[in-house]
Amino acid sequence: MRNTIGSLRTWFLGHPLIPDVIFGGALAAASVPFAHVAHVFGDPARLRTPDAMGLGLIVAGCLSVALRRHRPFLVLFLACLAEVTLAATGRNPSLLWLVTLVLVYTIAARRGLALSLCAPALALTGHVLSSAAGGGLGGWSGHLLMTVFTASLWIAGRSVRLRRAYQAELRDRARRVERAREADTRAARAEERSRIARELHDVVAHHVSVMTVQAAAARRVLASNPDGAREALSAIEELGRTAMSEMRGMVGVLRTDGTPAERNPQPGVREIPALVDQMREAGLRTQLSIEDGRGTAAISGPAEAGAAGTAGTAGTAGTAGTAGTLPAGVDLAAYRLVQEALTNSLRHAGPQARAWVTVRHEPGGLAVQVEDDGLGPKARDADEEVTGHGLAGIRERVALYGGLLRIGPRPGGGFEVNARFPLKDT
Repeated sequence: MRNTIGSLRTWFLGHPLIPDVIFGGALAAASVPFAHVAHVFGDPARLRTPDAMGLGLIVAGCLSVALRRHRPFLVLFLACLAEVTLAATGRNPSLLWLVTLVLVYTIAARRGLALSLCAPALALTGHVLSSAAGGGLGGWSGHLLMTVFTASLWIAGRSVRLRRAYQAELRDRARRVERAREADTRAARAEERSRIARELHDVVAHHVSVMTVQAAAARRVLASNPDGAREALSAIEELGRTAMSEMRGMVGVLRTDGTPAERNPQPGVREIPALVDQMREAGLRTQLSIEDGRGTAAISGPAEAGAAGTAGTAGTAGTAGTAGTLPAGVDLAAYRLVQEALTNSLRHAGPQARAWVTVRHEPGGLAVQVEDDGLGPKARDADEEVTGHGLAGIRERVALYGGLLRIGPRPGGGFEVNARFPLKDT
């Protein structure tokens, strides 16, 4: 039922002439019997029996309300003129005074302040002239009541106009904020793509450097040690394929500034235990689990994710060593994902929060999951959650390698970042 009423209201708002015609027709129909009622102002003894001319002017004046949105001043002038003419000829103006009130409200709601002030002045002038032409001004109480009605409808119209202007300003401001947010998101994505390109540049440069060294060694031992040269060429082939895979991932990711590339080794899954230790020292109780393809797991930290700063990374290096088979770009992306997710947990999960990091080497893929038990999205500001550069960076990194990503609240409370990177057979 609500949907039907809402749809009908929306349709009427899109076709404003139709409700105005209906309103004008209702006024015209009601004005005919009122034409036989004695004149409120002036001398009732001078009233003539309603005739065709009088009824025609009354009906025409009422139907003119249909044009109130297009020519309100013209319609108000004609209504006042018809009212004065009917009173001067001894005919009852009927409901034309109500038409003038409707037009005063319309002008106040749809015109500026200076023009809107002319409407009540014109309406009251027409009312006074109509009363005077009808044989006398009559009692002042009726004129005072008419003045109160006119002023009230003018104030109501101005209030509607101010509210509409306020709502239009809010909508315009919302559109500006949305455009700024979209521009900020695009800038964040471009910045993240630039950073990814620089990091991948270093990875590919490393592979090319190793290939150069291997090629030089193969050239030196080609005559004296063919088997060694063959092994060197096989290594060059493998490194070349890896470098080409990284180059394909870098296509479309442009370097937008002149910042020199970092020459330090890029971090990967092997450095996640050290990252977890840093988070503990910062106050986030974190538990690390790195699982290999056989399903075994190495747990870093106490089972209940004890106090910050607790040691316990021993035993993870062996399992983390399986990351050596990962492509360098995926290795780096997994590390950055854990880094950003733990940073968000540290900032937003609340005091005494705990976090869990799981890195699972699966057949044909690498799964990375970071969870916390804090307040989760309730503690995060809504705008920050939408426009944060960190989340945009995570999405870019996972999408770059064709992975799947889920970021959102946990079923039991808190927040989680869950990603899976597909790995091709080598």
